[in-house]
Amino acid sequence: MQKSHHDASQFTQDQQFEADIVIIGSGAGGGIAAEQLSQAGFKVLLLEEGAYYTRDDFVMQERWAYPNLYQEGAARKTRDQAIGILQGRTVGGSTTVNWTTSIRTPQPTLDYWQHEFGLNFSGDNDLTPYFAQAEQRLNIHPWQVPPNANNAKLQQGCEALGWHSTVINRNVNGCANLGYCGMGCPINAKQSMLVSTIPAAMALGARLISRISVRQLHWQGDSITGLDAVPVDQHFQPRSDIRIRITAKHYIVAAGAIGSPALLLRSKVPNPSGRLGKHTYLHPTVICGALFDEAINGHSGAPQSIYSDQFVWPADRQQPGFKLEVPPLHPVLMATKLTGTGEQHAALMQQFNQLQVTIALLRDGFHPHSQGGTVQLDDAQQPVLDYPITDYLWQGMRQALLAMAELQFAAGAKQVLPIHHDAKLYNSWPEAKVAILQLSMQALKQTVVSAHVMGGCNMSASATKGVVDQNGRHHQLQNLSVFDGSILPTSLGANPQLTIYALVWRNCQQLISSLAQKA
Repeated sequence: MQKSHHDASQFTQDQQFEADIVIIGSGAGGGIAAEQLSQAGFKVLLLEEGAYYTRDDFVMQERWAYPNLYQEGAARKTRDQAIGILQGRTVGGSTTVNWTTSIRTPQPTLDYWQHEFGLNFSGDNDLTPYFAQAEQRLNIHPWQVPPNANNAKLQQGCEALGWHSTVINRNVNGCANLGYCGMGCPINAKQSMLVSTIPAAMALGARLISRISVRQLHWQGDSITGLDAVPVDQHFQPRSDIRIRITAKHYIVAAGAIGSPALLLRSKVPNPSGRLGKHTYLHPTVICGALFDEAINGHSGAPQSIYSDQFVWPADRQQPGFKLEVPPLHPVLMATKLTGTGEQHAALMQQFNQLQVTIALLRDGFHPHSQGGTVQLDDAQQPVLDYPITDYLWQGMRQALLAMAELQFAAGAKQVLPIHHDAKLYNSWPEAKVAILQLSMQALKQTVVSAHVMGGCNMSASATKGVVDQNGRHHQLQNLSVFDGSILPTSLGANPQLTIYALVWRNCQQLISSLAQKA
């Protein structure tokens, strides 16, 4: 029997592999594809740059989780260092470390894609059955447990102000409400690709190679002919001493919305639309902290269970929309984001358990002054995202800070701290409002983060406006598909994992039909 998992860092000599289908990346897209295609009888090879960790490795400690489970040790940033990006790098990708929020693609987003990119997800192309299948497969349901205090304050503030809020759907089964989802689930309750589709695919004969970096796709005419890969070292950097050559009939790139464009750029694939690597979106996110008299203990309990769409689709379409959520609160994550130095920072950290934090995720990609960023290659051919923050986005961030401060005071906060290097603790909503309106909105003064990366290989009905078609098939290379968040033509205005699950499920069925006709 063939070995189902190889750790490429253990290879001592050059290697060759072949498969019917090779999938590069094991996150939301690659994981769904591996199971679907294995079920259809294809010989599948799944490649992952990160390591193959399991529940026994997930010790609920930040000092272990960030260097081992995240891109660049959870310190990935945009080119100018202005935006921090949390992105998974392990078997299961970001699904192994995300906060479980599962939201269907908003209809206004689909409508915009149809208008701008000719993408029709209605009628025979309706995503609804694929959402339903993914929800059933991954146990996605509204969270039944009362929200922890961090989420409850978001709900209470919305209720006091008459704003929208709702309970979040989560992909969990047997969840113990621990609150450490971002460090890998130690009880396999989170229905990530790591514990669902990937083991199922391997049981059907799929093989997994971890700690492998795909460096280049080789192509000729309209076909990919093979790929070159190398192992990674203990810091997940590409090595040069071992070469791995892989050939397949069909190639699926699912390395995420920074990794996938980077691989295609390194491979110099045809790019007549000029859009490869461009229009990469982040849901740029700003943060507002609040101190309450009572203990919040935001480290404990489901990290996200309430959100508000009050501001996602403003009536004035010239304004950027933003979604209100909360993050889990853990010491390292918070200490690296809280502003202030020395005694001021220490004083905030001493009140850690009284701290409530709200985040606002801006919806980018829907306005001429919000066209995202560009994935580029550095001197080592590794990706870096250049993401200029426009005045349009800065003004959206200011509006988001105002909304969050108002909400937190409405929920009973005694002090509010917008996370901006010129801000301080404010004692009332009128005081905070005046101060926020005067803050200098500029890079490195205003803290901006993101845990969602989308675009860079966008889909479009026309080859002149996109890299792939509506089925994720590359417009110029007939045996290449892209099956991950990089195919999204804009950001979503919602957390992306369920959108990726449904799109890739649908696109796998299209691919299976297409390959069956060729056979």
